[in-house]
Amino acid sequence: MKLPLSDRLLACCGFIRPGDRVADIGCDHGYLGIHLLKTGIARSVIAADVNEGPLQSAMRNAVKFGVRDKMRFYLSDGVRNIPHDFDVMVCAGMGADTIMSILSAAPWLRDSRYRIILQCQSKRPELRQWLYDAGFRINRETLAKDGKFVYSIMELVCDPGHAITPTETYITPQLLEDNHPLLPEYYERVLHGVRLTVDGMKRSGNDQLSIYEMILSDLEKLKEQIYVNRS
Repeated sequence: MKLPLSDRLLACCGFIRPGDRVADIGCDHGYLGIHLLKTGIARSVIAADVNEGPLQSAMRNAVKFGVRDKMRFYLSDGVRNIPHDFDVMVCAGMGADTIMSILSAAPWLRDSRYRIILQCQSKRPELRQWLYDAGFRINRETLAKDGKFVYSIMELVCDPGHAITPTETYITPQLLEDNHPLLPEYYERVLHGVRLTVDGMKRSGNDQLSIYEMILSDLEKLKEQIYVNRS
C-alpha cells in the first residue's frame, strides 16, 4: 500500500536524521510521520493538530500503515498540549502568522537541543526576518514543487546573535548554497513579486520605496550566480 506523500512533505522529511524523535505540528492526515516511521528514519512521532477531524484521520492512517505503536496523538493548538521529549519539530503547510504565533507561545523551543523544520505558505520574507529577530538561524534551506507552486523548506536552530539582510529574507544564502534545480524558477517568481511591489510603491508614494528598490537591485545582481552552469 503506497503512502500518498507530496513532494513538499518529502522535502521536509529530508531534514530528519536517523533516530530523530519527531513532533509533527498540524499533522493533518499524519502521512509525514507515518512515512518517517515506515522508512525507519524516525524513532518516534508526536502527531498534533488543532482540529479533532484531522487527528482522528491520522490515527486511522497510523493503524492502517502499521505504525500506531510508535505514534502519540495530541489535540493541541500549536505545541501547547504536547510533551517536550522530541528532537525536531515540523510545521508544514501553515502561513507565516500561524507559525510565528506557535513559536511565540513556546519560548521553551528557543533551545539548542531542538531543530525546527518549517514549510511556510505565505509571507516568507517577513517570517525569515522574524525568526532571526527571535534568536533563530536558518541552518539549511531547500525547495520543492507541488502543482504549480514552488515552496521553500528551512531547517532552523536556536542561535541568537545572527542577522539577515532585507535581500536575504527573499533569497537566503542557504538557498544559494543548496542550489536546487528549482532555484531559477523560485528566483524568477520572487523577482517578479518584488518588481510588482516596487511599481505599486512608486504609484502610491510609499515611504519604504527606497528599501524595496535596494532589494530589487540586489536580487537582480544575483541572476548570474543563480543561472551559472545551468545551460
